[in-house]
Amino acid sequence: MGRYFIGLLPPNQIQVAVNQVKEDFVRHYASRKAQNSPPHITLQPPFEWLPEQIPTLEAVLAAFAHCHDPLPLQLSGFGAFAPRVIYINVVTSPELALLQQALSDHLEQALRIVPQAARRPYKPHMTVAFRDLSKQNFRRSWVQYQHRPFEAQFIATGLTLLSHNGQRWEAKTEFAFGGEQHPVL
Repeated sequence: MGRYFIGLLPPNQIQVAVNQVKEDFVRHYASRKAQNSPPHITLQPPFEWLPEQIPTLEAVLAAFAHCHDPLPLQLSGFGAFAPRVIYINVVTSPELALLQQALSDHLEQALRIVPQAARRPYKPHMTVAFRDLSKQNFRRSWVQYQHRPFEAQFIATGLTLLSHNGQRWEAKTEFAFGGEQHPVL
């Protein structure tokens, strides 16, 4: 079984800015794990899927994305899930909440994908430090980041299927809203 998740990836310039924050956590707070995936907003948490059935998964995602419109997203400041996670806050819009719920429902109905983490309330965010951030470094870094500004806006133009290669998460296929699927180069 392979491991996959589905997210919204920001444009390159925002990815660069988010990666600079992640690098700050590596240098100053000994937290590297967030570098194991590109900056993203998770829509469907990690789940297992047979690699030979990826075409079926991709067809379902393409059909879903085709029926949805691009949506504006806003990043604003930092947040935390104490005692180990710091993230860039994603402003929850009705459109984003509806998209996430519709995708979750669609994957459950069409493919019976229901990851355990999906049972938690949806809180969109872009993780910049987690798991290997010690409790002490969480407290130290949160003092620095809780009031630090980070503002960005972008239009999400599609979904991305990400796969785990045994070391890190990689973008596998993009599915344009209202459009076609594209392998990630």
